Amino acid sequence: MTQDTGASAAAAHGAASNDVVTIKLPAAGAYLSVLRTATAGLAARLDFTLDEIEDLRIAVDEACAMLLTQALPGADLECQFALGPDSMRISVSVLTQDGQEPSRDTFAWTVLSALAGEVDSSAGVDNRVTIGLLKRRSGSSS
Repeated sequence: MTQDTGASAAAAHGAASNDVVTIKLPAAGAYLSVLRTATAGLAARLDFTLDEIEDLRIAVDEACAMLLTQALPGADLECQFALGPDSMRISVSVLTQDGQEPSRDTFAWTVLSALAGEVDSSAGVDNRVTIGLLKRRSGSSS
């Protein structure tokens, strides 16, 4: 039996490429520290560098801040982390009044893109707005 020498450290730590973690909490700034901590812990599990971990923490915070301004009163903020062997895909979403996606020509969007790598947004038929982030670990060829 041979072992794939390209296997990532994440697999060695038990993080399979299909692990998904979902956190739902009140859409209020007071709870963002929970998401920042979860982001850092999951990124560390995937062997992201300290700089990449900090970038992700700030990116999640920024994405949430963009969405909280539109959140319906009493709505929940939902954050989903999809863990890959060398990347993390993060989706942050909240119910809004009008389903308006964040503007992509703002300074906040530029900062978000610089921190996270790939950034996207979408709006659902129920006025749920989602910001998606994809961060690849340095040295990954994907």
